[in-house]
Amino acid sequence: MDKKLPFTKNQAEKIMQDNPTPFYIYDENGIRESARKLTEAFSWSEGFRNFFAVKATPNPHILKIMKEEGFGTDCSSMPELVLSEKIGIVGENIMFTSNDTPREEFRKAVELGAIINLDDITHIRMLKEAAGIPGIICFRYNPGPLKAGNIIIGNPVEAKYGLTREQIFEAYKLMKLEGVRRFGIHTMVVSNMLDEEYLIDTARMLFKLAVEIHEEIGIKFEFINLGGGIGIPHKPGDKPVDMSKLSEGIKDAYEKIIVPAGLHPVKIFMECGRFITGPNGYLVAKIRHVARKYKNFVGLDATMANLMRPALYGAYHHITVLGKKGEAKTLVCDVTGSLCENNDKFAIDRELPQVKEGDTLVIHDVGAHGHAMGFQYNGKLRSAELLMKPDGSIRRIRRPETIDDYFATLDFSGI
Repeated sequence: MDKKLPFTKNQAEKIMQDNPTPFYIYDENGIRESARKLTEAFSWSEGFRNFFAVKATPNPHILKIMKEEGFGTDCSSMPELVLSEKIGIVGENIMFTSNDTPREEFRKAVELGAIINLDDITHIRMLKEAAGIPGIICFRYNPGPLKAGNIIIGNPVEAKYGLTREQIFEAYKLMKLEGVRRFGIHTMVVSNMLDEEYLIDTARMLFKLAVEIHEEIGIKFEFINLGGGIGIPHKPGDKPVDMSKLSEGIKDAYEKIIVPAGLHPVKIFMECGRFITGPNGYLVAKIRHVARKYKNFVGLDATMANLMRPALYGAYHHITVLGKKGEAKTLVCDVTGSLCENNDKFAIDRELPQVKEGDTLVIHDVGAHGHAMGFQYNGKLRSAELLMKPDGSIRRIRRPETIDDYFATLDFSGI
């Protein structure tokens, strides 16, 4: 799959006149196309809804686009709940899924009328004490050894998320005794998965579990949340998820498992974030220096503090050198930042065209879990976020941090 940009070198240079690098830029057209692709793929499921994972790209302008595309939000903290509230996403348009959850967040979620998705059986007591048991409840299932995970979300057996099989049966029994009559079930066992069969098998597993719980406890599920995890092709040669194949496989499992068990209709929910915004975000940075030591290093004005996925997961992100398309990639180098950490690298032994100080690099597929995972180590300031509108205009949707921002929470009194 070829890696393309929604802007030209000339457009980028014009943008950089008003927006110093590094900065993130998101393509609204691409975001909407991805959203509609997901919605269309599951149009066979009455009531299908994607709850966009706010953690992926927590910006009100992005969430406004999600709202306009008919999505809800998947929230996991107080600020994410408030962010949803501020743009008018409330009630059962919010799926609140968290872990090690403080009581005040349960209270806020219940106040907003959100669907509560509990991550642990002990959370039943905490929720009841904090805000009472709501009329609709969901639990997150951890299949343990039945499914393999990946480096991003971890092996289910070792993961902190979700209830075991034994616990989830007990949890639904307890909720039935509490008088709850509306139920959902959820799982999320992998992230950034390109294998359709894995995702289909996960749906099949959760459908079967829902049937077993229904038959043993006598409850009927209103929705089944398959989580997120639909991957994007980070490498140029990666094959994207075949959404038709994925949808047809899940539909087939639904018709073979859910329908005969008398559970139809059940709404299918998802919580995709990366699939929607991931391929439609770019980190633009300039080269500060090219160093030749025991190996070659290309140093940028961006750092791991702007994008930590390569250092954290060994994630591959494609890199384009603006204005050098078609040039031979004769430079093998590590692409680095200026942090006092040797793993501050965007790429290792990457083949690039010959570059020089001042050249502009664009790092692809950073529209999810990019800016959101930023930090301030070494006193690095978080970058701006820009939105490229459908007409090609640019809107700054987050200004860059300043030194005053960095000092704002410090107390210098008495020093």
